[in-house]
Amino acid sequence: MKIVAPAGNMERFYSAVNAGADEIYMGLKGFGARRNAENFTLEEFKQALDYAHERGTRIFLTLNTLMKNVEIEFLYQNFKVLYEHGLDAVILQDLGYFRFLKENFPDIDYHGSTQMTVANHVEANYLKSLGFKRVVLPREMSFEEIKKIRENTDIELEIFVSGALCVCYSGNCYMSSFIGGRSGNRGMCAQPCRKPYTSSEGKSGYLLSPKDQLMSFDEIKKLKDIGINSIKIEGRMKEKTYVYEAVSYFKNLIDEIKVEERVSSIFNRGYSKGYFYQKRDNIMNRDYPANMGKPIGIISGKELLLEEDIMLGDGISYISKDYEILGGDYINRIEKKNRKEKYRTAEKGDRIILINAPKGAKYIFKNYDKEVNDDIESKLKNSNKKKDVYFDFIGRNNECPILQAKTINNFGEEISVTIMGENKIEEATKRGAEKENVIEKLSETGDTVFKVRECNVYIDNNIFLPLSVLKQIRRDALENLRMKLIESHRRILERKDIFRINIEKDIPKHCELSVMVTNDRQEKVVRELGINKIYRRGVDIARENNLDKIDLNSQLATNLYQVLENKNQDVTVGWNLNIGNIYSLNEYAKIENVKTVIITPELSFEQIENIGKVPVRKALLGYSKLKGMYLELPVFKDKEIITNEQGDNFIVRKNELGNDEIYFEKPLNVLSQVKRLGKIGIDEVVIELLDETDEEIRFLIQHIDRKENSYSPYNYERGVF
Repeated sequence: MKIVAPAGNMERFYSAVNAGADEIYMGLKGFGARRNAENFTLEEFKQALDYAHERGTRIFLTLNTLMKNVEIEFLYQNFKVLYEHGLDAVILQDLGYFRFLKENFPDIDYHGSTQMTVANHVEANYLKSLGFKRVVLPREMSFEEIKKIRENTDIELEIFVSGALCVCYSGNCYMSSFIGGRSGNRGMCAQPCRKPYTSSEGKSGYLLSPKDQLMSFDEIKKLKDIGINSIKIEGRMKEKTYVYEAVSYFKNLIDEIKVEERVSSIFNRGYSKGYFYQKRDNIMNRDYPANMGKPIGIISGKELLLEEDIMLGDGISYISKDYEILGGDYINRIEKKNRKEKYRTAEKGDRIILINAPKGAKYIFKNYDKEVNDDIESKLKNSNKKKDVYFDFIGRNNECPILQAKTINNFGEEISVTIMGENKIEEATKRGAEKENVIEKLSETGDTVFKVRECNVYIDNNIFLPLSVLKQIRRDALENLRMKLIESHRRILERKDIFRINIEKDIPKHCELSVMVTNDRQEKVVRELGINKIYRRGVDIARENNLDKIDLNSQLATNLYQVLENKNQDVTVGWNLNIGNIYSLNEYAKIENVKTVIITPELSFEQIENIGKVPVRKALLGYSKLKGMYLELPVFKDKEIITNEQGDNFIVRKNELGNDEIYFEKPLNVLSQVKRLGKIGIDEVVIELLDETDEEIRFLIQHIDRKENSYSPYNYERGVF
């Protein structure tokens, strides 16, 4: 089972490699689901590829965002450079972008991102049939579901084991997008889940903020035992010490070595096992949303009863009863109660005096652990991941010495070089060379990228082998092998023409009106108003354990399983599948029975028009109390209202699976622009109902294309970043 580590810049990249990561995921500047991370220039990425390939580490490029028409071909040249330089795999969310890359660059691995929310074996097998090599399952999966998926598919599976949890399914969170045009699906999430909210039930705090995930020995063993291919560490924006410690920790666990967990000493906003077990009552942290460190006790006056060990040089924060940071200190003296001596350390259970504690401080958190950080920094300086090399040395009297060096590249291919010494070997006048000494000298690889795994030596008796000869032949062999190893990862793109879909301007349409209803009452009203095309609201995710609860007779498909297994002859794909470019629309058009696609409301009108003519009908939300989040948790009561700091209200609704869905109280409404929508190529305008009264429904439908319908376009006018 491999470790997949994050790298947000070169410093963190080196940390991940030298901690022993097997695979590393990285982003190019301006692309991927962490566009706010520092990320890599093209030249830095090429440098990283060579460094990793020398040491047997694989590199994945993150392109796991939704793409607009103009962007899909824009990255072609940069991707071609990385493809030819030896990029190992690419992580994708957008099916259309996958098709573009797969057709143009066939000889590379493609991984389905967790943003695709592939949560069952049917969807996983579909991705494999398209040409995906691996899928990253959602963080919301329980072990039993992961196990069941593993038993029913042979596509590679990757599982998150540590780092930040989104409270909403990745790929199905639109809060940041609809609030301010910063789309999480485009790598620009403003993290509204980490902001305070107040509920209509009187609760206040960080009601949508989860703790981080951190699995331990038992969970890793379970995943290893069922044949999971790789475990993933989140954290492209976390520091190099976090990356190093997390990789080291999980490397030990994979090797079934139980070690003390120290990740929480570096970054800590509370930890849980996430969704791994059925019990999920420990996931949220409503008190604080950011890295506060480890709580080490509650202060009384100036006295603190320690719940953790401390030492000189540790950093602490003073926290109020409301979890506000009042200040911080480095511990430069340790004074124990009723003791005159000064101490370098204090242990759990000791009562110490904090003379600088500010008024109002209640909690003390250790936000810098000197011992842990010093240890990691020391290891970082002395770590250098090396690649196994196999030597065969032949030394015959009156012949030039020969050294063959072999290793294995990331494709599993054997790479070898054979080096012959310049001068013939002479007979020894004194003591001849001994096999054990030759092995010892050849194995001294020093600061090279190699370590000798096996060294076979075949020498004649009583020959003279100077140390300088062994050093030179070893040096030449390893340098030649290093260069050949790097070159072995290079590709030449055979295809000269670029696969692309030509965009043809669509003709104006007469928009059909359809309505998505939540209950029988709404459907009755809608039918009375003469609407013929009526959808029933569905659920966003088809989890492995809930497949029997997914309505395959529904004309509206709101998850990929429902698209693939639908029994209708005329299926409409829901907007939450994030379809917004000509390539994606063409890809869904290949699925039997898909006739209509509701385009993502994260596009502007101009971008929607620029999609052009496609083989399916294009539908668009005309009215909707937009769904901002889909939670795999029962966090709130049904029909509760929560309010953010800006005064925006959100409606909480429980779906038929008992999960919370969070909707914007202020609806999107462009019904007054129906004629305009037809002119930009829209075939169908969808009214999506939630809790509207009969009178509100009648008003909406009876005032179609009239200014009485209050115009509220959200992203249709501004687009998203």
